[in-house]
Amino acid sequence: MNTWNVRIGINPISWMNDDLPSLGGETPLETALKEGAEIGYAGFELGNKFPKEASALRAVLGKYDLACVSGWYSGRLVHRSVEEEIIAVESHLRLLADSGATVMVYGEVADAIQGEPRPLYKRPRFQTQQQWQDYADKLTAFASHCLSHGVRLAYHHHMGAYVETPADVDQLMALTGPDVGLLFDTGHITFGGGDALTILNKHIHRICHVHCKDVRPKVVKLARNGHWSFLQSVINGAFSVPGDGGIDFPAILASLYRNGYEGWLVVEAEQDPAVAPSYQYAKMGYDYLAQLVREIPQLGSHAGQEAA
Repeated sequence: MNTWNVRIGINPISWMNDDLPSLGGETPLETALKEGAEIGYAGFELGNKFPKEASALRAVLGKYDLACVSGWYSGRLVHRSVEEEIIAVESHLRLLADSGATVMVYGEVADAIQGEPRPLYKRPRFQTQQQWQDYADKLTAFASHCLSHGVRLAYHHHMGAYVETPADVDQLMALTGPDVGLLFDTGHITFGGGDALTILNKHIHRICHVHCKDVRPKVVKLARNGHWSFLQSVINGAFSVPGDGGIDFPAILASLYRNGYEGWLVVEAEQDPAVAPSYQYAKMGYDYLAQLVREIPQLGSHAGQEAA
């Protein structure tokens, strides 16, 4: 029987939202870990409630036989030098490396508006090709530093940031070196105006980490037409878990399988737990992805057509 060497993990955002603590902020970390392990997840990405020291982190995760998948890093290379960023990342990079993670989620937060009550169209943008090139050069050098410590930089294109749209991703991948990996987020690339499968196939050989979130197309349309902020969009249900929206996950996972992707598939779906109960939706996302991971290898070379 053919199998596919991927693991399914989850981000604690299904239980508690670091950007908007009113969404599940009162939920203990132990609740998320216990429920995630019970559902079947193999690991967790980190969040604010996790220990910041490796032995303590391993103990907390080990209690539920969970792996440390990765952890978000708030980068500011737009304004910082490579040397300044290397100093800033040191403790986080060491925590990931010592905890067995092989990728680091890099989110550029300089000038980003993802946490602010401002419409998404007011996000920052590079104005010249030279600005793009300068940023890409710094990112490549920083990514090489991370890789020298055994952790690959996984760049998170994100709503409200400098790299949001498919065109932004194209630019970044064209101008950076191969040490810069791409975190492919199905929800953000769709919200950002792209067709997820098309962008995935274009950059498949740079993808080192995958965030699996679905989108509700009607809510995304309202968000765009109504000039909502990112957090307004989240609160109103723009995102959900895989299988609960408009994204073609069978085709996406089939392409990842055909192209030899062997990393993590991480359920990361920002929602209000009061509206979308954490356990119910985390299980829904896991069950859906686990079924696809079981079925797609059996379809072999025709997986793309038949799964879709």
